Amino acid sequence: MYLANCQPRGVNASMKKSIGVSPNIEAFFGPRDENVRLLEDGLNITINLRSNAIELEGAAKDVARAEQVFADYESLQRSGYTFNNGDLNSMLRVLTSDPTATLRGLVDAGRQRSLGRRTVQPKSSNQRRYLEAIETHDMVFGIGPAGTGKTYLAVAMAISALLAKRVNRIILARPAVEAGERLGFLPGTLQDKIDPYLRPLYDALYDMLDPEKVDRYLEKNVIEIAPIAFMRGRTLNDSFVILDEAQNTTSEQMKMFVTRLGFNSKAVITGDATQIDLPNARRSGLLEAMDVLKSVDGLAFVHFDEADVVRHHLVQRIVRAYDEHKARAAEQQMFLLADLKNADTSSDKSGAHAAEESSANEPKMPPVEAKG
Repeated sequence: MYLANCQPRGVNASMKKSIGVSPNIEAFFGPRDENVRLLEDGLNITINLRSNAIELEGAAKDVARAEQVFADYESLQRSGYTFNNGDLNSMLRVLTSDPTATLRGLVDAGRQRSLGRRTVQPKSSNQRRYLEAIETHDMVFGIGPAGTGKTYLAVAMAISALLAKRVNRIILARPAVEAGERLGFLPGTLQDKIDPYLRPLYDALYDMLDPEKVDRYLEKNVIEIAPIAFMRGRTLNDSFVILDEAQNTTSEQMKMFVTRLGFNSKAVITGDATQIDLPNARRSGLLEAMDVLKSVDGLAFVHFDEADVVRHHLVQRIVRAYDEHKARAAEQQMFLLADLKNADTSSDKSGAHAAEESSANEPKMPPVEAKG
């Protein structure tokens, strides 16, 4: 039962509204009321819990959005839906940053990306755009700093497609840059040699599937993990292909990879343009692809920033600090170049002025009289 305490005169007019308290509403508030604080800051409203109601105060359109959030939450609770592992907090972050998002819409989208008992939920608006781009495009580039979920979400979408039988296999590729793609000096079998470079992909798989199922898929080549050099000459049909750490591919490797895509296949290319380990960073295949392929139909580019970092909160601050340092360094270099240019200009002017003075101080030669 919703009870309006006052009627707004316009969408921006301040208003108060009381909504009835549903059972177990305390779970919505989260630890230390962090979900309420998130809604208050994101929607610019005030939320107060009374003895028999929740009071919302703010602009009419913001109060209406908050009211819809509580209505969706109550409806989902009645239908038996359970929010796990901070999912509600993540959804509220997306909702407050994207005016088109709703709590029920985010839950329904997560159900479509189910991994058995788990669902894939975006934790930021850019992650949401990333997942939607993967669903609607055959090739997607995810570009941004570490910890933004580029690889993890791509692997999750690949597993979801495999379990739903939309593809027959998953192929995960990575450049083995540190060993220059020449792995012969490392001990062990070929798989032993390349495993250290591909370990993050294994970690993502084991985090989402039962270890026995992962091992079975790997044994049957339903899931294949290999260096990008092994992609040459192949045509990948009915596959979900992921290229991780793409900033460390050469121009030739990137062109080779993006032309491997076959029928009924998807490709996701992830990378961080600020962490290039190639001897010549300007030859990064990712940087070239960002320029060459930006206007190609059927492709999508999704860019992440430090606000999308979903690791420890300290990682977000570290990424921001590096970005600020890079900006300061670029600014200092710009000022230095300007000072050098001004100094060169002043030197040229001083030289010209000195030449004029020298010319003015030279003794005047008497005019030569012409003799008839």
